Amino acid sequence: MLSAGIDIGSRSIECAVLENGKIRETRKADTGFDPAGQAKQLIKGLEFDVILATGYGRNLFEIEHDAPTITEIKAHARGAFYFFPGILTVLDIGGQDSKVMKLSESGKVIKFEMNDRCAAGTGKFLEIMAKTLGFTIENFGNAAGAAKKDLKISSMCTVFAESEVTSLVAKGENTKEIARGLHTAVVKRAVSMLNRVSPEGPVVFTGGVANNPFIIDLLSQISKREIFVPDKPEMNGAVGAALLAMEN
Repeated sequence: MLSAGIDIGSRSIECAVLENGKIRETRKADTGFDPAGQAKQLIKGLEFDVILATGYGRNLFEIEHDAPTITEIKAHARGAFYFFPGILTVLDIGGQDSKVMKLSESGKVIKFEMNDRCAAGTGKFLEIMAKTLGFTIENFGNAAGAAKKDLKISSMCTVFAESEVTSLVAKGENTKEIARGLHTAVVKRAVSMLNRVSPEGPVVFTGGVANNPFIIDLLSQISKREIFVPDKPEMNGAVGAALLAMEN
């Protein structure tokens, strides 16, 4: 059986096809200004028997393709439990939101917290700060990791933080140290969510921000917990949706 999952996020769209529960193919595209059109292009020529949509744009996909949908919480929890069976805590930091899920021993979500009211502490936040400091998002983590110390960042609001960063640059502060301070602020915010929802045990870290190796290091140091990251962590939601499509 070929089951597909499509995760239509605010920044990117991921699609995964599983053959009898094993990953056969993955695809990714920017969301752009036409998420429904981008999703249609992404699945063009793709072979599957069933498909399930998740993410911010899932309702657009449901209307266009008459396909069922599932919440991001359920999709990400299922994906994380597939990659790391038995794991009880999931942290996902995507382009526009961050979330923590506590799972039962069977993988069912029993508690969660989601920050989707603003971009604070998300991939979008890091992307804007990297641009403000003159880094690409791809080398932002390495730049921060090369700094000797943090420069404390007081605001996590994207607008105010950008203004604060601009002021620090104008004062001649080291951009790598500012970058490190921003990374530390993002991780402390994530750890605070982790401690409220599921304060103990190893953590599966997913979402596009989990491609940043310095964030992973800081998360391990500050939380004092073991961190597991799947290959292509941004695909976790799509894989979870594909699994649920097969199981339902």
